[in-house]
Amino acid sequence: MTTKYTNAGDDMGLSGMKLCLNTVFTLWLREMLRYKRSRSRIIGSLATPLFFLVIMGSALGSSMTLRSGRYIDYMAPGIIGMSILFASLMGGISIIWDREFGFLKEILVAPVSRFYTALGKAAGGVTTAMVQGISLMVISGFIGIEYVSIWRELLCIPIMFIMGLGFIGLGITLASRIESHEGFQMMMTFITFPTIMTSTAFYPMDNLPGWLSIPVHLNPLTYGVEALRWMLLDASDVPIELSMAVITAFALFTMGIGSWAFDRSGDQ
Repeated sequence: MTTKYTNAGDDMGLSGMKLCLNTVFTLWLREMLRYKRSRSRIIGSLATPLFFLVIMGSALGSSMTLRSGRYIDYMAPGIIGMSILFASLMGGISIIWDREFGFLKEILVAPVSRFYTALGKAAGGVTTAMVQGISLMVISGFIGIEYVSIWRELLCIPIMFIMGLGFIGLGITLASRIESHEGFQMMMTFITFPTIMTSTAFYPMDNLPGWLSIPVHLNPLTYGVEALRWMLLDASDVPIELSMAVITAFALFTMGIGSWAFDRSGDQ
């Protein structure tokens, strides 16, 4: 009799875990299909960063001299990091869409922990960000950006994944507390541009004014960009160990806060 009850409990546990994993996969697949069908989003997500890289990189490169090489090469990891930031935060807006169309309510009444629902949303947003980041990295190489090696480029993929987790966690947190598209987009603009401009995406840490040095060193995007820069160019203002530690801690923190905020949003 004991053996039967134990087996029944194990079967229920396996069934529950399978249901949770199916939920994560379904939400991930839904985000991927939504991204695939939005051609304007795909084109815009690649064309705008490349425009920045080619035009701004060439213009500033003619007047800036860096010890590590050409400015356009220096700028490429910053553009990739910027793209991951935008794509990850935009992943949070799907929560608002699903809330308005009633899909989110249908998900939350399912017998699955809201943690797995948030995880599925996060997985879709992170995958989208990684697709954009990898695409930009490859295209940049074809247009003349000089990277160290193909192996170092492959090592950038887990860095992009960790960066994406950090910023999608922030996006989920915002979307869980904001009710409208307009409010989310305004908050996103308020966050993204200061984050980009107070990072090392466009300029090195050397000779920064004292007041600017503080937000640059506190900015998680700085460490993500510096990790990418170390991998792609073998040059960084921050040790790679410190960069990885900061972006990993940031990802764990924001995903924890995002899961908590998403769980609370279902009670509103």
